[in-house]
Amino acid sequence: MNTPFTEEPAWEVVVVGAGPAGLTAATYLARFRRRVLVLDGGPSRAEWIPESHNTPGFPHGVGGPDLVARMRAQAVAFGAVVRPGRVDSLEAATDGLRLDGTFGTMEVPAALLATGVVDHLPPIPGVEAAIRDSRVRMCPICDAFEAIDRRIAVLTDGDLGEREAAFLRTYSADVEVLRIGEAEGCPGMQIALEDLRLEAQGVVLRRGGQPERRFDHLYLALGCAAQSDLAVAAGARQDELNNLIVDAHQMTSVDGLYAAGDVVRGLNQIAVGVGEAAIAATAIHNRLRGAG
Repeated sequence: MNTPFTEEPAWEVVVVGAGPAGLTAATYLARFRRRVLVLDGGPSRAEWIPESHNTPGFPHGVGGPDLVARMRAQAVAFGAVVRPGRVDSLEAATDGLRLDGTFGTMEVPAALLATGVVDHLPPIPGVEAAIRDSRVRMCPICDAFEAIDRRIAVLTDGDLGEREAAFLRTYSADVEVLRIGEAEGCPGMQIALEDLRLEAQGVVLRRGGQPERRFDHLYLALGCAAQSDLAVAAGARQDELNNLIVDAHQMTSVDGLYAAGDVVRGLNQIAVGVGEAAIAATAIHNRLRGAG
């Protein structure tokens, strides 16, 4: 059943995605006194973060759910409206963009995609819970500092694993690449996923007849998929990794369609996403007032 929030008021901007980038854009747009609607399609990837220590302004760390809740409250406090909703398609319209989804159909002068990425997770029992308590990790840039001198395994199905391992070896001398799949010529120990166990104190590798190996952290180097299909179907350009290509103001190759955060580039960082969102929101405001 379609929800009745597409007619009133006449939205000037729709932000698709309610993670750090989308909520930052909403705060800026609301403070620019724009009528902005945020469509929340479900939990943000950021909510998996047990505790971030490289998010500016939180010297003692902040958990992902707490950070997203604070950012949502900030956007709403200045007048942004956040509602559950999914966009199924968008296309150019006479005066902007037409969006179709769980809410029905709406037309807006501009939209911003902050749809992020979806990580490729291995089918290991308990992997999502292990991500939330930091036994399994996905971002060495984010948290390798907290893994200094720890025992680290990197799980991969290609050459990304060795690149991540090389990065991690600047933090710990005990880093081992574990390889799954049929990729030829990739470094690392070939294992089956059944060899890995996620236990309360870390990760255990048991291979028949060989000594047991224990690791403090398992980093996943299995890649992710940018959620760019909506924009691409509307004619937006993307790079070879399916990240959306944007200009200096975060606008895609579709007029009036902007993008920010992980869907734009491979450096999946909260600080990068919120910076891009601020740039995009300012450009949208200037566009709407006829100055851009």
